[in-house]
Amino acid sequence: MNLRNLFRLRTVRQKLIMISKIAGIILIISYIISTRLPVEPDISLWIWLFFVTALVLALDYLMRLFISNPVAELSRAARQMARLDFSSPCSIDTNDDFEELAKNLNTMAQNLQQTFASLEDANMKLEQDVEQKKRLLSERKELVDSLSHEMKTPLGVIRAYAEGLQDETDEQKRQRYAEVILTETERMSQLITTLLDLSALENGAARLHPERFDFVTFLEVVAGRLLIDAPDADFELQYELPEDPVYVYTDKSRMEQVLDNLIVNAKRNVHPGGILKLSLKENTDKLTFAIFNQGPAIPHEILSKIWTKFYRDKNSRYSGSGLGLAIVAQILSMQGLPYGAANRSGGVVFYFSIPTIK
Repeated sequence: MNLRNLFRLRTVRQKLIMISKIAGIILIISYIISTRLPVEPDISLWIWLFFVTALVLALDYLMRLFISNPVAELSRAARQMARLDFSSPCSIDTNDDFEELAKNLNTMAQNLQQTFASLEDANMKLEQDVEQKKRLLSERKELVDSLSHEMKTPLGVIRAYAEGLQDETDEQKRQRYAEVILTETERMSQLITTLLDLSALENGAARLHPERFDFVTFLEVVAGRLLIDAPDADFELQYELPEDPVYVYTDKSRMEQVLDNLIVNAKRNVHPGGILKLSLKENTDKLTFAIFNQGPAIPHEILSKIWTKFYRDKNSRYSGSGLGLAIVAQILSMQGLPYGAANRSGGVVFYFSIPTIK
């Protein structure tokens, strides 16, 4: 029979009182029985001592069961919680004050664990907020520094020609000075717009809006506007496109930026009278775009740098802002699309791949 069911006592004090009373009764009864036995007094004493020994062992067992073991378990759990280890709750099943204390201790441990978890989450969020603020401050500083650096040349040109415009009396020269000022102003405006757009893409302020469209027709329209209808074209245009429509799911306006920058880059670097070739190849579930231009090779050590903001190849025959390829890299990276550039025999090829859909 379970001792808990035997005593039906709800507190440790009640159990100790009951045990002491029962022990006293047993001690008295055992003494009376041992002295009434028809044996010699010495033997009677030994019999009573045997009862006393048995009673002491029983009391020791009960004290260990009701006092020592619960206290040891409470001490173990408390030490573990003091080390902030809540993996092993306090386990006491005595149906008394110790069991209630163990339940309260476990509840406290659960509350502490939840509090620590909440604090950790709040701390992580705070760290993320701090890092985000640092990143934003860094990006703003970089943006200001970049604008300051890039504005120096056009502002210097504008100032010089504006001063010349004030003192010049020749109407033709004044007209030419005014045209230079307008050109440099437009250049600054485009540079600022492009840089702000790139900054928005980098810090997540600009979102992509994907849609389903035929990439073959899309490329034909963009390439036709930039290459076929260009009055200053001095190259041999070649192309290799699929005959059937190939559909993709991506941001159409952003992909137009990608194609614009890659095509303009190739157009500016192609040798006079050289080959500029567009290709679009479908392989199972992806479409690979490539544009090749006959022209100077890109040194191997700077191939990975050409995608960096404001990086300019000193071997290039034209002077750009250094932002076009950076925007290409950012847009493609945001979509997880592979891209790259490589030297080929007689020129350079730029490429990227995009998944196709039905």
